[in-house]
Amino acid sequence: MKARFIPIITVVFLLLVLVNWYIGWNGWEYLSTITGLDNALPFGIIVGIISISYIIGRFGQHLSSPFRQIAYGFKYIGSYWFAVMQYSLLILPVADLIIWLLTLMSVDYDTAFVTVGTAAFVLLAAILIRGTWNAWTPIVRPYRLTIPKKAGSFDKLRIGVASDIHLGTVVGNRHLERLVRHMEEMKPDLILLPGDVIDDSIHPFIHRNMAATMGKLKAPLGIYAVLGNHEYIGGHIKQFVAEMNSIGIQVLQDETILIQDSFYVIGRKDLSAKHSDPEGRLPISELITNLDTDKPLILMDHQPSDLEQASLNGIDLSLSGHTHRGQMAPNHLITRRIFELDWGYKLKGSLHAIVSSGFGLWGPPIRLGSRSEIIQIDLVFETK
Repeated sequence: MKARFIPIITVVFLLLVLVNWYIGWNGWEYLSTITGLDNALPFGIIVGIISISYIIGRFGQHLSSPFRQIAYGFKYIGSYWFAVMQYSLLILPVADLIIWLLTLMSVDYDTAFVTVGTAAFVLLAAILIRGTWNAWTPIVRPYRLTIPKKAGSFDKLRIGVASDIHLGTVVGNRHLERLVRHMEEMKPDLILLPGDVIDDSIHPFIHRNMAATMGKLKAPLGIYAVLGNHEYIGGHIKQFVAEMNSIGIQVLQDETILIQDSFYVIGRKDLSAKHSDPEGRLPISELITNLDTDKPLILMDHQPSDLEQASLNGIDLSLSGHTHRGQMAPNHLITRRIFELDWGYKLKGSLHAIVSSGFGLWGPPIRLGSRSEIIQIDLVFETK
């Protein structure tokens, strides 16, 4: 660890301790008020363990079974705790302020705390329940687009897109089966996976034999993927590519595929490659240098950070993910400021740009203000 990061890590750690203490204090005040309990130590120990359960799970997921399964459980609990932390920080200060105002109006403290605390608890529970449903109940979001080019013998093309699947400890075979089912119903000609297929470590993907489930995905024109930032974070690029190849999914790393002499699928390395890959990543201009640009150009670029260059270089359709649309509102206000397009569709010159909120999730299995989604794109090729 570089010395310059130590102060930053120390500050972050102290902030996390403070946040968890604040949540724990409010929880104990509420619990002790309604139950009459007076020994806070067991409650504090439980909150303390939960607050570090993600770290326990992250380090323990590399152990052998049965310790690995226990670690998976810790990581799952810790993932939910991230959501509890975020929404507690939005709810509890308001609740504490209301309690203080009620006591100024001579309302009994215990009465005020139980009334407001119950309302806060119900609101938090409602957020977690609805957010869980949004996360595990994917929808198919359709787009019908026209590209003014000839695509060989194709007059139209249906593409199924699933970004940010994040297969790992939290997202597993059950959610992956939902993707397979929806793709079977969609019957796409082509399936594209614009990055973050796995969630950091490849070990849960292997231990849970997710390749067998993912291998059920079928499309007559093939299945192609690109690397996302999480594949680079995990650092198992070669192993990941080999796993994908074994089930017929080709990972494009600054590579281009001409499909049936009709249209191109271009796969860029993630932006992370600039500092994580010794070869870096190529600009879009170099990727298309030797292509017949009279044919449709379909680009997968995990992060939607290069739409301007995609438009200037004649890309017809760009597909990205990464943002999750913030995953949990109001985080979308941040992603909206960072990216030109953080979710949905935008026509930029002749470029059709689509950014998905993703099929899976990172961290909490919670989505609020976003949904688990699969993109269905019906392309029509028309020349004037």
